[in-house]
Amino acid sequence: MSRVKGSYSTISIGVLRDGREIAVKRLFFHNKQRAANFYNEVNMINSSKGNELNWEKRFEIIIGTAEGLVFFENMKTRIVHRDIKASNILLDLRFRAKIADFGLARSFQEDKSHISTVIAGTLGYMAPEYLAHGQLTEKADVYSFSVWKHFQQLTVDELFDPNLMLHKYCNIDVKKEILRVVHVGLLCTQEIPSLRPSMSKAIEMLVMKEEHLPTPTNPLYIYETIELNDNHPNPASVATTSQSTFCPR
Repeated sequence: MSRVKGSYSTISIGVLRDGREIAVKRLFFHNKQRAANFYNEVNMINSSKGNELNWEKRFEIIIGTAEGLVFFENMKTRIVHRDIKASNILLDLRFRAKIADFGLARSFQEDKSHISTVIAGTLGYMAPEYLAHGQLTEKADVYSFSVWKHFQQLTVDELFDPNLMLHKYCNIDVKKEILRVVHVGLLCTQEIPSLRPSMSKAIEMLVMKEEHLPTPTNPLYIYETIELNDNHPNPASVATTSQSTFCPR
């Protein structure tokens, strides 16, 4: 049995003797509201069982998210979301993507190349130049749009969600399209911000199947302990990081 500890509960995951997988959630603080939230969570999981998103719908969500970032990119007062990740992409009844949670968003004028700000966001989704130096540009959201692994090993298939069940697709173009999405994602996570495509260019790369894609450079990986100090006189210096570059085996 394995356990996952969250902010409000511990989830124990195990397997019964008959092979069925179970999960037991134990709340740290029990009250009516938390119990209601839990029942709602169970009902949502139950109702969605067997209705996994197919590739066509997932691709529409990817494009919808990118289009939302293009909107921010083209505004006179540009907006950087700073926390683009799957849990901040909501879906309406038609499964159209809606970017949510603007609590960390920052804006800056068109004539500014970047702003310096206190670092905030989710580790693994923050661009290295922002994490290390606090320099925020629209390319920080481009980095967050996707996050490298099996590309140089030619084992990109291992990145696929098994729920996609690619063996059911007769058309080889579907697999090519998925590989193209991974390729564009790697271009978005390059270490040097100027090498990352704009979001409008990323959409063009995704939609125009015949367009040649450049080879992505090996991105920088940063494993760090971040120390934030709100009283620091220079917001661009509030993070301490150690940097290590890893190459595929």
